[in-house]
Amino acid sequence: MAPFTPLFIDGQEVPASDSATFEVYNTSTSAIIGTSASASSADCTAAVEAAGRAFKTWEQTTPYARRDLFLKAADLVASDRWRDLVVQTTLEETACSKAWAIGGWIGVAPNLRTIASFSNDLTGKTFMSSSIPGMRCVMEQRAMGVIFGIAPWNAPFTLTIRAFAVPLICGNTVIVKSSEFSPRTQALAVRLFHEAGLPSGVLNYISMSRESAPALTAEIIAHPLVRKINFTGSDRVGRIIATEAAKHLKPTVLELGGKAPAVVLNDASIPDAANAIVFGAMMHSGQICMSTERVIVQRGAADALIAQIKSLCEGLTVGASATAKLGPLFTEGSAANVLSMIADAQAAGAEVLMGDLARDGALVRPHLISGVKPGMRLWERESFGPVIVFALVDTPEEAVELANASDYTLSAALWTSDMYMAQRIAPLIRAGYVNVNGPTFHGEPFVSLVGLGGSSGYGHFGIDDFTDKRVVATHPLGRQFPFLQ
Repeated sequence: MAPFTPLFIDGQEVPASDSATFEVYNTSTSAIIGTSASASSADCTAAVEAAGRAFKTWEQTTPYARRDLFLKAADLVASDRWRDLVVQTTLEETACSKAWAIGGWIGVAPNLRTIASFSNDLTGKTFMSSSIPGMRCVMEQRAMGVIFGIAPWNAPFTLTIRAFAVPLICGNTVIVKSSEFSPRTQALAVRLFHEAGLPSGVLNYISMSRESAPALTAEIIAHPLVRKINFTGSDRVGRIIATEAAKHLKPTVLELGGKAPAVVLNDASIPDAANAIVFGAMMHSGQICMSTERVIVQRGAADALIAQIKSLCEGLTVGASATAKLGPLFTEGSAANVLSMIADAQAAGAEVLMGDLARDGALVRPHLISGVKPGMRLWERESFGPVIVFALVDTPEEAVELANASDYTLSAALWTSDMYMAQRIAPLIRAGYVNVNGPTFHGEPFVSLVGLGGSSGYGHFGIDDFTDKRVVATHPLGRQFPFLQ
């Protein structure tokens, strides 16, 4: 029998209040691999209200108590039992490669330990009033309240934890909503924290069918107890989330798409650059927001770089087995969309250097395309597939101009052996992260990946993003007020 994923509300695993469910499919084989509870409006309200009740006590726990719980969760997830559970469930639900499934587990424990250390930064300060003699002011960094987190399918375990981890360490309570494609993997993230001893109501989990998600998501955003929304996913849906939040003047954290450029100058180490570009472009078949999608290379390095990248891509195994380097794209529709973007670029004058513009179900082989220019869909939009486009330039300044010719601002790379050149050029590239001599697929837990607006959003997950600064001003008695004199 296919496994069933319940909701998790107020410390209890429960079915939907109206018993509604939806089927979960392996998108590669179309086989039914599970069923999931599909939350009703009443369930969503119950989850928000449970979080609201729990906030009254959770905010009052000491930062060190929250730290210790995070460290326990880190120890648990690092165990063989949790490794096997996360990896196997991820493989079953997302049809990804085993390397990607392991990657979605291996970094969680270190990140949780890092986030546990954030407890040391939950401090305030005392200062004297600048205008009233004898007045003392205390600025406190306080939890906001109930946070609504929405996490995607492409890194289901890791990104679900990111949706709630920093909010929790800050003293907030959370409702997290899964993708309809990966509810069982995402529910594991919530189960981990409750196994570590998280009190009832502090972290609640809901899933819902694709059909009911828009209306119910809007209901949760509108609920008066919900103070902030964080969303990771496409810029199309991110705009919808932002619009709903704006109706109620609620702040959002939006970590959206990417079209990461790798700028390669003439003096770059070609073997190192090629390795990093293929890693950044082809990992998880390109279905990552930080994926290297555009390679902007000076002409003097172009032939050697393209030849090296082509050689590396030819060595990548493609198949539906977990051992293949490149697995299927998430759906056949995803594969068709990628090939459509390539065909449009080819019709507009781009050259296909590698690839057959064909698919086997959701399987797409690596494609290398040259002559792609701004204005083409393959330049302007995130492909989310195993595609690298090349643009040749004469000068570093021209490379920067092309790197910035995009509405995406998430991540970038710059390759050069001249560190003076790197320090001059890197700040000119408009991206939240610019990796000098490294892949675009990188981020630091202390400074999370953050877009600079546009189609990448502005997805910063730090303690300042999930706390409010509040000031308590203690006035001296006996003050004289001119109005009353």
